Amino acid sequence: MYLTKEEKEQLFEKHGKGKNDTGSAEGQIALFTKRIAHISAHLKTNKKDFNSERSLVMLVGKRRSLLDYLMKKDIMRYRAIVKELGLRK
Repeated sequence: MYLTKEEKEQLFEKHGKGKNDTGSAEGQIALFTKRIAHISAHLKTNKKDFNSERSLVMLVGKRRSLLDYLMKKDIMRYRAIVKELGLRK
């Protein structure tokens, strides 16, 4: 896979509560963002890869639902993760 175990741990440590905190909304949103960027780069060279395109749409939907959940639960955490990751909304 494109992410090693150490890279994932660093991602969760930076955006979550710790390197083993894989369930927090912030950590999952950060991981989805990394995966979305990877699949988007893949689709730029492979325009007819429709399975990857479907995966991208599904990941964007999952990330959006997690962001909506976080916005309803704690608006400050939502604003912090959007600012850290550079997401638009």
